[in-house]
Amino acid sequence: MPIWRRIAPLVSLALLVGLWAVAADLAASRSFPTPAAVLAVLEREAASGALFHHLGITLARMAAAFVIAMSIGSALGILLGRSIGADRLFGPWLTVFLNIPALVVIVLAYVWFGLTEAAAVGAVAVNKIPNVVVVLREGARAIDEQYVEMARSFRMARSDVLRHVLLPQLTPYFAAAARSGLALIWKIVLVVELLGRSDGVGFQIHLYFQMFDVAGILAYTVAFVAVIQLLELCVLQPVEGRLTRWRPVRAEA
Repeated sequence: MPIWRRIAPLVSLALLVGLWAVAADLAASRSFPTPAAVLAVLEREAASGALFHHLGITLARMAAAFVIAMSIGSALGILLGRSIGADRLFGPWLTVFLNIPALVVIVLAYVWFGLTEAAAVGAVAVNKIPNVVVVLREGARAIDEQYVEMARSFRMARSDVLRHVLLPQLTPYFAAAARSGLALIWKIVLVVELLGRSDGVGFQIHLYFQMFDVAGILAYTVAFVAVIQLLELCVLQPVEGRLTRWRPVRAEA
């Protein structure tokens, strides 16, 4: 890979920070802090340990909701994609849940189950499950039936068909659902924490909002976005690459 392709993301981020710094200097307003001011808040929060505590709490909630949503959503999506009857029966339900606002689900969870950790994680998972179902349903519909028929002709066990025929073809859809799910879940987690938890990144952002401290809001935002990007680069992409290594490599232009 040419060196410029490797450094292009860094150059792009540097340009973004540079534009931010110039705009903040021109604005000269407390409501639009400079990157240096945000960095100072990051250093202060990291030194006190608060930054790592709240990041850890939020990541734990994300992980729990992510596992629940991917497990339930994948199973339902594959079922609807492989069964015409199930899709006709439960397809309208899926449409309804896709169009329920996340805020409504969060509020109802807190009203019905109280301001508990289970209600917070459950609300996040419920908001994500329909999206996973949609992606995996399309993946199940796109499965090449010739491979399935070949497996049946060799009288392969159902577990072997699932492992060696269905799951490899569904891997790109699992990856797409996981990537989009991560982006959606962390945003919903912050709302859940803002409305009903006493810790986490969302709670800290709400706290700084009450004090009109934009530098604090941006500091926690930047820190969390950086963590999510690290998860994408160090976890999701390597795992996806390993699971799809059997597929033909597309030649670069």
